[in-house]
Amino acid sequence: MASEGTAPGPAPTQEHTMYAPTQDTEIDGLVGYIDAQLDALRASIHGLTEEQAHAAPCRSALSVGALVKHAIYGMREATERLTAGPRLDPLTPEAFAKHADSTRLGDDESAAALLPAFDAARADYLAALRSTDPAAASQEAPAPWAGITAPTPILQRYYLVHQVEELARHAGHADIIREQIDGVTIPEILMTLSGQEANEFFTPYEAPAGTITG
Repeated sequence: MASEGTAPGPAPTQEHTMYAPTQDTEIDGLVGYIDAQLDALRASIHGLTEEQAHAAPCRSALSVGALVKHAIYGMREATERLTAGPRLDPLTPEAFAKHADSTRLGDDESAAALLPAFDAARADYLAALRSTDPAAASQEAPAPWAGITAPTPILQRYYLVHQVEELARHAGHADIIREQIDGVTIPEILMTLSGQEANEFFTPYEAPAGTITG
């Protein structure tokens, strides 16, 4: 298994436990909700050892590290779609294998090394999201696993809301796995990283020495 240690690269520019109430435009609102889920996914690794980041303590085979790796894959795929247009060809065995691999973090893969890749993919992804018109016409590729065998006309709004759905699901899954590992919740990590002071509801989290941070 890859060695432990802190990951190089920039920390997230914004950590929060929720997308705060505001009077944003539609696209800024969607991006705000998406970015909040990315904060949570990134924070799920903070304070874990490599062994813990690879652990799958629930009945699912997914680990915290695997969910972060899958988020990187998803952001890259979404960025390509939003900048180059959707691929409408049937799912190939190669594409399916690539997707499946994104949900597994091998023993020879470093969880700490995921964070710089996450940050780079995130910057490109958020830029692509912000430049998207929710009302623009697009198409959704066939989804044979759902009985949809032909491309379907959509508005980009559908795809953008789907991004919220997917990332919220993964962030929630990461939170459950993290709690099973050490009892720490992602909201308390996010509040700590944002500089929230201790109060009657919250005690800042201290990452153990030698764990993944950054």
